[in-house]
Amino acid sequence: MFSSAIIVAAGSGKRLGSSLPKQFLKLNSKPILSHTIEKFENCCFINEIIVVVPFDYLDHAKSEVVNCYKFEKVKKVIPGGDTRQSSVFNGLKEVDDTSEIVVIHDGARPFVSTDDIAASIECAKTEGACIIGVKAKNTIKSVELDGFVADTLIRDSLYEVQTPQTFKRELITAAYENSEKNGFFATDDSALVERLGAKVKIIDGSYKNIKITTEEDLLFAKMILSEAKDVN
Repeated sequence: MFSSAIIVAAGSGKRLGSSLPKQFLKLNSKPILSHTIEKFENCCFINEIIVVVPFDYLDHAKSEVVNCYKFEKVKKVIPGGDTRQSSVFNGLKEVDDTSEIVVIHDGARPFVSTDDIAASIECAKTEGACIIGVKAKNTIKSVELDGFVADTLIRDSLYEVQTPQTFKRELITAAYENSEKNGFFATDDSALVERLGAKVKIIDGSYKNIKITTEEDLLFAKMILSEAKDVN
């Protein structure tokens, strides 16, 4: 079964305070984005990779990431849109015509494992939609606009959702087409599928599968790499 990965790396990364978008910042001498792509390059279930980056960094991504590290599965590097949702939709339009499974992943999550990628694909084959997540460690409360607590949620039923998020191609395409038609926006891909009334299966991921957004995240990422090097 032909599987396509869309790696979304079209953000500006302003919260890190760098002139260079965060996905191109170095993590132990390699761009963060290259660490991420490498996981999909090494996953035997992935047939092609579509990388979505800011328009102004198309050449940079090709030369400093794809060509520099010789990623053979990267078939296209394309410009993103104004939002993550539009960037993913741009990627969906570029997947191979024979693709049956689409794996969507954040470019700033370099610690996803090939096992988790493979597990999400296997799950999506049978369930149609599969996302990776971890159980909430802390007590979660919903809060009113005035700052007062509205409710304390049941922690055992709460997950922190990550990527990859993996779907049968026809399902995720229909979800994105429906969202564009009706002007519906969401913070992750699975919410668009839920909007269609389809069920989404969640499987356990890893607490190390962080999204690098802040300086603290970058420090934690360096610690994770250092720990992995010590183990090896």
